[in-house]
Amino acid sequence: MIGDVLMENFNLKTGLAGESQVKVSEENTALKYGSGTINVFATPAMIGLMEKASIEAVEKLLPEGFATVGTKIEVKHIAATPIGMNITAKAELLEIDNKKLKFSIEAYDDADKIGEGIHYRYIINLEDFMKKNEIKLKNLK
Repeated sequence: MIGDVLMENFNLKTGLAGESQVKVSEENTALKYGSGTINVFATPAMIGLMEKASIEAVEKLLPEGFATVGTKIEVKHIAATPIGMNITAKAELLEIDNKKLKFSIEAYDDADKIGEGIHYRYIINLEDFMKKNEIKLKNLK
């Protein structure tokens, strides 16, 4: 149960899949991100795309007022991709442990598999989550 909502109301099941795509441009290179010195697809950009694919797999099935947040990622960036190629990230929901979701994630460019790993997300109640963050900010002042 999350708040007043039973987990059965989330309609989540293993095997759910999501996908996200982007074209490599100067805006998502390692040089632009500051994660490297070469104009190839940045590892942080790949990770963000993989997270987006995970969100695409489950977000539409969550009740109104709920979302997921990333909590852990273990990823290998195994091939470089030059500007001009397309990237596709894919995610598959492997496990559901109450509010904790585990995904298999992969990324491909037009020629090769470029990344793979495991990603964890956590189901949150948006209102409660944002209240906690507002309190966190107020406590700094």
